Amino acid sequence: MRKDFIFFGLAFIIVVIDQAAKFLAASRINFSESVPVIEGFFHLTLVRNFGIGFGLFSSPAARWFFVFIIILIILLILYYYRAVPEKYFPVVSLALVLGGAVGNLIDRVLLGFVVDFIDFRFWPAFNVADSAVTIGVIGLIIYFWQAKK
Repeated sequence: MRKDFIFFGLAFIIVVIDQAAKFLAASRINFSESVPVIEGFFHLTLVRNFGIGFGLFSSPAARWFFVFIIILIILLILYYYRAVPEKYFPVVSLALVLGGAVGNLIDRVLLGFVVDFIDFRFWPAFNVADSAVTIGVIGLIIYFWQAKK
């Protein structure tokens, strides 16, 4: 396995897919507009998220604080990556977290907020980057849990 190719390649792909999906959503839907895909279950709802996960700590004034925190997280990921064994599961999991963090960082720096648009009605709206981070963190938890056994 080519660790660097998989890690940086997958992170890059996540950023591209995330930014493309956000661009497509924003070019076809107005902010706060909701377009039903499966009525009452799955909608495309364009939202400006000034906060972190689930819109927590939502304040435009916190923009640069969140940018700083995300940059620290990215630096920690890159530092820790050197110690990750050349195993597919932890490399992919860490790449998903990195790609998602970079995708949302781009929004925060360029727009001042994160664009969310995937809306399952029973959960706050989210985006591709959020999904990548969540899947990656779950993967890392599983990996570390298995490693302790």
